[in-house]
Amino acid sequence: MPGPRPILSDRSADLLDPAPLIRSGRFARAGWAASLISFAVLAAAIWQWSQLDSAMFASLLPVTASFWLVYAVYYLLGPASEWIIFRRLWRLPASGIVPLLRKKVSSELVVGYLGEVYFYLWARRRSEISAAPFGAIKDVAILSAVCGNAITLAMLLIGARWVGDDFLLNGLPLDRTALALSVVVMAGSSVMLVMLRRHVLSLPARELVFVTLVHCARIVIGIVLLAVMWSLALPQVALAWWVLLAMLRQLVTRLPFIANPDVIFAAAAIFLVGEDERIAGLMALVAGIVLATHIVVGIALALVELVSHDRSGERGADR
Repeated sequence: MPGPRPILSDRSADLLDPAPLIRSGRFARAGWAASLISFAVLAAAIWQWSQLDSAMFASLLPVTASFWLVYAVYYLLGPASEWIIFRRLWRLPASGIVPLLRKKVSSELVVGYLGEVYFYLWARRRSEISAAPFGAIKDVAILSAVCGNAITLAMLLIGARWVGDDFLLNGLPLDRTALALSVVVMAGSSVMLVMLRRHVLSLPARELVFVTLVHCARIVIGIVLLAVMWSLALPQVALAWWVLLAMLRQLVTRLPFIANPDVIFAAAAIFLVGEDERIAGLMALVAGIVLATHIVVGIALALVELVSHDRSGERGADR
């Protein structure tokens, strides 16, 4: 059964990709750009590995299979959701999950949105992708931010009803001015993007709705999976409290003008759940597991990218 047709034609790709890249073609074909990103990821992963206290980290690791199963789904949720999106837009094959993993690790280990640059370079080098990579990647990234803002604001309303306004305003070390400014900026920027979508976004409306739904599902599922992970590691605490904490984490880490979000989240965790030492250890453990996974995946994928690039260069020289 044939896959879905690409959303945009070759001509649309030329119209939506930056003109200087299309005229020269060298940027899209240059293997050195992707290799440079791979070198950066490899260097960042090695440096992060040197900073990791592996002995202490190993002593804290959970041993239950259920925890690791949930964690694997949690870690792969982002790349898998983007694969679903680009599968619909580009007929991306199953092997496309690999560059999406590289995209995730590049942004997490080096600098934000470097992954989008890498994924764009990868897409421009693939002749089978006839849709516009720049326009699609841009739209997917913008909608991801808008969905994150919308769900964060929803979490603020839900949290206020669940634990009370007094807890959010007085029980947490939140600056009220910074909180109000964060809400205004997040809501205002999201509304503006929606109003100007015809000028900013390039995908058809049907595809924009699909991308939005996938992003929202990813964020909500990620919150639930994080809560389940915490519950499996510390089952003495009811799952409902972990869900509330996961929602608060989504809230405090995305508010743009809130300083020290980790400190605020730790205060919320201790206030709601108690057992401050075990909570602090659990948060450090999950953060360490995610970092270690980024390091291992980043090193493996960077080495594969560099080796495959060297082999392709050798074949070109032989010709």
